[in-house]
Amino acid sequence: MSDLTQTPTTVTNLGVAMFTVADQDAALAFYTEKLGFEVRADVRFGPENEMRWLEVAPSGSAARLALNPPMGQEPGGGGIGVETPDVLAEHARLTAIGGVDLDPAPAGRIPGAPLLFMMRDPDGNAIAVVQPD
Repeated sequence: MSDLTQTPTTVTNLGVAMFTVADQDAALAFYTEKLGFEVRADVRFGPENEMRWLEVAPSGSAARLALNPPMGQEPGGGGIGVETPDVLAEHARLTAIGGVDLDPAPAGRIPGAPLLFMMRDPDGNAIAVVQPD
């Protein structure tokens, strides 16, 4: 075994996940208006404030989601999982507000898997909505 695998990490938390989005304002509207997330950071930076660091998260979450413009790549293609105590109620809420690319509500549990459904943001990033056991 190498020394690298024997040395414990000093990392203690997953702080921020990052999605590449085509339009930060449109992504911000989706995550705040459709999903109900809150803004955690919206900061301009760089030599002429031409860059923007934008973070959103569900209320009370320690982890955040950064919404970044493309950097030499197309937006979309990432994925995260979010948790809810009631998957069916969250699916019904999102269906009622409309404008969210949702898979059908789960009809039941798949053996060995939590109750969940998938959705996608406007850039094609996948979001698994999971009801933990």
